[in-house]
Order: sequence, then structure tokens, then C-alpha cells
Amino acid sequence: MHSLPHKRIGVAVIKNLQGQILIDRRLSQGLHGGLWEFPGGKIESGETVEQCIKREIAEELGIDIEVGSHLITIDHAYSDFLVTLIVHHCYHRSGIPQPLECEEVRWISITEIDQFSFPEANFKIIDALRQTI
Repeated sequence: MHSLPHKRIGVAVIKNLQGQILIDRRLSQGLHGGLWEFPGGKIESGETVEQCIKREIAEELGIDIEVGSHLITIDHAYSDFLVTLIVHHCYHRSGIPQPLECEEVRWISITEIDQFSFPEANFKIIDALRQTI
């Protein structure tokens, strides 16, 4: 039996000075199309999680962030690949978030998060966030 491809993803929970969290809505085509998510992307070889998160957020949203402490690591199995989400608290430093690689971006409070549909793998991130408030 061959092993499934394994993707390691750096994920940012970005907060602003008002304590709101930045989420983005995935493009309608592809996996989880149209669902909301915490931004991030694949960790390249030779890259730390922190470097990955900072780079991905600059590429996807056009903003500068400070990567803070580790929040949670989640392993999730899909039918054709495995994913490990390595999630860090991050802080918005400068720039206006732009939907460069997604449908839209939005600042929300944790109390509003139930109004948005997330992929299942993100549920544990949301639970962890609720416990850190």
C-alpha cells in the first residue's frame, strides 16, 4: 500500500489591534471552494514554519505580520492526501489586506465566527481560539 502525499501547512491566526481575526474565503473552484479559512500555505523545504507563514501572508494578502507563539498543530486525513496544519498566533503590522489569491478577506470577532463556513480541519483551530480568549 502506497502512502498518501503529506502536506505541511503554516497557518496564521492574524489579530489586529481591535482583537479581530483575519479570515479569507477560498476561490469557488477547487477543494473547499467558497469556504472561509485562516490564511496560510505549504511549507517549502528549508523553510521554518514562521518563515512560511510570513511569506504566504505577504503573497496572499499583501500585508506584513509578526509571527507569534504556536497555537495548535492538527493532523487531518483527506481521501487522497494527509495534511498537518501548524497554526501560529500572528499580529498585523502594516498594509491593508488584499484578496490576491482568494475571493475576499474580512476582519471578524471570535463571537461572529459561527456565521462563517469553515472546512472541517479548521474546527479545532476555532475551538483552540475560543479557549485562549
